[in-house]
Amino acid sequence: MTVTREKTYATTRQDVRYPQLSELSMNYEGHTEEIAVRPPDLSPNGMFVNTQKDLPQGAVLKLKFRLARTGILVQVRCEVRYCLPGVGVGVQFIDISPEALSAIKEEISQQVSNR
Repeated sequence: MTVTREKTYATTRQDVRYPQLSELSMNYEGHTEEIAVRPPDLSPNGMFVNTQKDLPQGAVLKLKFRLARTGILVQVRCEVRYCLPGVGVGVQFIDISPEALSAIKEEISQQVSNR
């Protein structure tokens, strides 16, 4: 990936993202096979998930992760918005509870205030 392309993705994001998770797992909706991932950067609307797996744009996934500071477990449906082959996928949350969204926002606000 070129630096220019990377900057384009970063500047088109709606929200700043912060690394805030532990115990992340991801799988195709309706499948039991888990997709290998590394901890991503998080925003209230979605995240970038580092994975070697190439996933098609529009694929619906289920994510489960624990917020690092509070320990709150979040389970959410999301849709792949773009894929950087061999690097990872950008996903947007499409079905998130108000409680989970509030917890993510609180987690991020604590990170921002600690900088």
